[in-house]
Amino acid sequence: MVRTAEWRRPVLALLRILAVAAAYYLSGRLGLLRQVVVEGAVVTPLWPPTGIALACLLWFGPRIWPGIGLGTYLAIERLSTFDLSDLGIVAGNTLAPLCAYALLRRVGFRPELDRLRDGTALVFLGGLIPMTISATAGCWTLVLTGNLPYGNFWAVWSAWWAGDTMGVLLVTPLLLVLTRPRLPRDPYRMAEAAFLMLTATAVTLFATRSSQSLLFLVFPLLIWAAVRFQLAGSAPCALLVSVLAISAATDHTGPFARRSLLEVMVNLQALNGAAALTGLLLAALVTEQNNIRRGIEEVCAELAEVVAHLAPGKTPEERGPTLGP
Repeated sequence: MVRTAEWRRPVLALLRILAVAAAYYLSGRLGLLRQVVVEGAVVTPLWPPTGIALACLLWFGPRIWPGIGLGTYLAIERLSTFDLSDLGIVAGNTLAPLCAYALLRRVGFRPELDRLRDGTALVFLGGLIPMTISATAGCWTLVLTGNLPYGNFWAVWSAWWAGDTMGVLLVTPLLLVLTRPRLPRDPYRMAEAAFLMLTATAVTLFATRSSQSLLFLVFPLLIWAAVRFQLAGSAPCALLVSVLAISAATDHTGPFARRSLLEVMVNLQALNGAAALTGLLLAALVTEQNNIRRGIEEVCAELAEVVAHLAPGKTPEERGPTLGP
C-alpha cells in the first residue's frame, strides 16, 4: 500500500499538469476563433485560458504551473513556428496567473466568492493588476524580435491586457461556481432560471445586432441574475453577453458597424468589463447579505428558544434543560 501511494502521487500530479495544459490549449483555440489583428499582432477580446489557469491554481495549488507553460507553448505553436524568443510570452503567460494566485492567497480570498471583498479582490488582484505581466512580457517580446514596431506597443499592450483580464473576470467565476452546482429544488425557480437564460440570449442578440445603440439593455438581466441566483446566475449570464457581443463586434455588425478597430475594441471591452463587474460584484454583495441575514435569524431562533425555556409560570421541570450550569 505504501509503494502504491508513492507512485500514485506523482502520476496524479502529472495527469493534472497535462489536463491543465490540454484545457489551456483547447480554450485558447476557442478564443482564437474570434481573433483580432491589432497593428500586426494577433490578440483576442476574451482570452479564456487565463481564467482557466487561475481557477486551476485555486483548485490544485501552484504545482500545476508547468501545465500553464505547456499550454501556452502549444497555443503559440498553433499561431506560428515557435522560436526561443517566444519564451518571453510563455514566461509572461505563466507568471501572470501565478502572481494573481499569490496575491489572492495573501488577502485570504475565498473561492466561494460569498463576500464583497472576495469579488473586489478577484477584480483587482486576480485580473487588472497581474495581467499587466503577461501583456508587458508578450509585447516586449514582439518588440525585441522585430515583430512589433515600438510605436504600436501601447495599442497592442492594451488589447492584450484587456483580453487576459476579461478571461479572469468572466471565466474564473464560472469555473469556481461549477465546482459546487446546486440546482433549485423549487420547480418555479428552475423555470425562472431557464426563462432568464432564454431572455438573456434573445435580448443580447437583439442589442448586439441592432443598428441602434441598445447595449445597455443587457444590464437589467445581469442584475436580475445576480439578485435572484447570485454567482450561479450572474457568471454564465455575463459570459453569454460577452461571447455574443464579441461575435457581433468581430463581424462588424449592429452598433459595431462602420467603426474603426479602435472604436470597436473600446466599446466592446467597455461592455465586457461593465458586464463582468456588475454580475460579479453584485452577486458577491447579495450573497454576503444573505449569509448575514441567515446568521441573524439563527441567533434570533436560539435566543427565542432560551427565552421560551426561561418563561415565567413554568416549573423547572417544564422549562427543561438550560444553557447554563
